[in-house]
Amino acid sequence: MTSKIVPVIMAGGKGTRLWPLSRATAPKQFIRFLGPKTLYQKTLERVSDSDRYEAPIILTNEDFRFLAAEQAREIDMDLTGIILEPIARNTAPAVAAAAALVRANFGEDAIMQVFASDHEIEAGPDYFACIDTAFAAAKSGKLVTFGIEPTEPATGYGYIEAGDELDTGARAVARFIEKPELARAEEMLAAGNFTWNSGIFMFPISVLVRELETYAPEVMQYAEQAVLKDESDLELDFIRLDKDAFEKCPDISIDYAVMEKTDAAAVVASSFSWSDLGSWDAVWKDGEQDADGNVIAADATLIDTKNSLVISRDLHVAMQGLDGMAVIASEDAVYVGRLSDSQNVGNIVKMLKAQKETKALAEEHPTSYRPWGGYTSIIKGERFQAKRIFVKPGKKLSLQKHHHRAEHWIVVKGTAEVTVDEDVKMLTENQSVYIPLGAVHRLSNPGKITLELIEVQTGSYLGEDDIIRIDDDFGRG
Repeated sequence: MTSKIVPVIMAGGKGTRLWPLSRATAPKQFIRFLGPKTLYQKTLERVSDSDRYEAPIILTNEDFRFLAAEQAREIDMDLTGIILEPIARNTAPAVAAAAALVRANFGEDAIMQVFASDHEIEAGPDYFACIDTAFAAAKSGKLVTFGIEPTEPATGYGYIEAGDELDTGARAVARFIEKPELARAEEMLAAGNFTWNSGIFMFPISVLVRELETYAPEVMQYAEQAVLKDESDLELDFIRLDKDAFEKCPDISIDYAVMEKTDAAAVVASSFSWSDLGSWDAVWKDGEQDADGNVIAADATLIDTKNSLVISRDLHVAMQGLDGMAVIASEDAVYVGRLSDSQNVGNIVKMLKAQKETKALAEEHPTSYRPWGGYTSIIKGERFQAKRIFVKPGKKLSLQKHHHRAEHWIVVKGTAEVTVDEDVKMLTENQSVYIPLGAVHRLSNPGKITLELIEVQTGSYLGEDDIIRIDDDFGRG
């Protein structure tokens, strides 16, 4: 039993609306756009007050498990646990699984707050005043949603109509409205009692479970089975949901499953700054604009350019005579378009996915993260590819071998401990080593700074699945 709020952070989405930086393998919640911290890390910081919150529970999937854990470690954030969804099943099964885990660990009387990990929120006094109002409403038995007071007749959000005011300061939910046409959005903005549906919730566990059992019984039944079957499959700090049980959950959102049907729904009208960063236009609006209205996160030279967004990872960007443009350069792709059209980036991603030659550009980010660090693909050709490998201090890769490729490693920063069959050696900057095809090998970083090296692979097949792991610190087979 706890008197604090139990935060549950949804971090499994694979959105591509902010392509080319955000992709299926590196979604926006884990990307650094305009500052040193990711949206996921900013979300963690909003629940870091130990007087108000328990350590958070993270809901994500297999692909992002180490990334979620490592980014929490980077900001010294303790976690209650990381729940791994075996398949995507929308928000209702995810919320139900989290509720089952919270009930098992904190009791029936616990209050659970559900966050998206990819929203930009200004967490000032107004924000925490709304949290306190929602907490009071949840303790009174209400299923609370946060409604953002609209600043424009946006057509990209759902809306909530507020009803009677409650004793707690929240208001009853009169109804939910789907994403409207512009004329309807303008009417609701003028009416004044409509808010944007933020996707942030606060639930008393006992009421949430009761309403799920009433309105979505299969969701609650199978989600609870997925959590509690054999006390879950525990791997390090990860809680694996049972796949057979979880895939039986209907694919439905918590809004449709419960919130639009229950009589216990309440809304807290919230005036804090909020954005779901669903387009490059939203990123520009949220960024710090210079005197010409430009938001720049790049090495860039701009002449006669106004009201534009420029983000680049490696390239120097030069712009001249432009207004209202987005130029986004990742390591392997560049997007150029009008900010006013940036809601339609998904159409470009669909076109890229449809072509065999460009499918990887749509889905795969050139930088991949692993529990020991990660790698960036530099160049790939027939029978060869080059990568930049980075290994965190004290970490080591698996003891492994390859059937189809040999490797050359060149250290450019830090110190490497390299095992090749029975030979163990230390390499420093500008030293190199050759790993023959079939050799059992391992790379470790015994130093205090990040190890960086260039890896050149040669062979008949260079896929990541040509890794035979013999021993691994992270339980990977």
